[in-house]
Order: sequence, then structure tokens, then C-alpha cells
Amino acid sequence: MKLNDIKDNEGARKGRMRVGRGIGSGKGVTGGRGQKGQKSREGVSIKGFEGGQMPLHMRLPKRGFNNPFGKDYAEVNVGMVQKFIDAGKLDAKKDIDHATLKAAGLARGGKDGVRLLAKGELKAKAKFIVSGASKGAIDAVEKAGGSVDVLPKKPTLAKGEKMAKKADR
Repeated sequence: MKLNDIKDNEGARKGRMRVGRGIGSGKGVTGGRGQKGQKSREGVSIKGFEGGQMPLHMRLPKRGFNNPFGKDYAEVNVGMVQKFIDAGKLDAKKDIDHATLKAAGLARGGKDGVRLLAKGELKAKAKFIVSGASKGAIDAVEKAGGSVDVLPKKPTLAKGEKMAKKADR
């Protein structure tokens, strides 16, 4: 057998049907689209159309708002941190930051870091390095003998400063 002898078995590949090429082809006249009407023509935009009645997707109320400037924090409760420490998945003697929480499987997502929340109770003395923390969470950690370092936020330019930068170009 040679490479130039390789070919598909007979009937393995079926050619496409050429529609609208005469009555004898079996797909002539209407080209397999049935009889007349909008659906038989090109450029049909009928999905979701309800005969002039207001479509369902437009009748339903809109809800919510997607803030393009909103921060995405992975929210971690103090009680869950304690559970992971008890289970041996987190080491309370080392600093607990976003990377260690993610490695333990406690912080999911959080493009902008971790926010520590006060739900539950913490008994272990631990040092947290996080992007944000609630007042209750900070109190709970300090009560257990630990500390919370909140990372500074990235500086953002004021509206006037942005305009001044563009003018310099």
C-alpha cells in the first residue's frame, strides 16, 4: 500500500444536495422549502415574532444592574477559615493571603483579592493579608490574638486628571 493509494471506501462521503436545479433532481421548484410564504424566502427573521403582538421577551420586566466598575472580591468567612485550619488544610502559623486561601480551595474567583467577613467564629491565632475586611471580621481575628493587614487600594485618577492627560498628547 502506498500513500497515494489511500482513499475512502465507496459511499463513505456523500455529496451535498444541489437544490433548485430542476424537477428531475427531486429538489427542484421550491428547493425543499415547502410552499410560498415568509419561511420559504431568504433572510427570514421570524424567531420570537408574535404576529405584531409585543413579544414575551419584551413584555417581561428588566431587573438588576451590572456595574462595570464594581470590584470582584472572593468573600471568605472567618468561620470557614477556622474549619479549614481544624481540618489541616490551612496553617495558622503562616500568613494567610489570597494565594493560600485559593490553594486550600476556600477562595474562588476574586479578581480584586479577598474580603474577610465575620460569619462564624475564629479560635486560632492567625495573620491575614487581605484586600478588604469587615469591622466584625477584624474584631473576631484580633479577639483570637491574630491580626489583619488590609492591602491599600490601587490609586485611581480623578476625572479632571484623565482629561489633563489626554490634553498633554
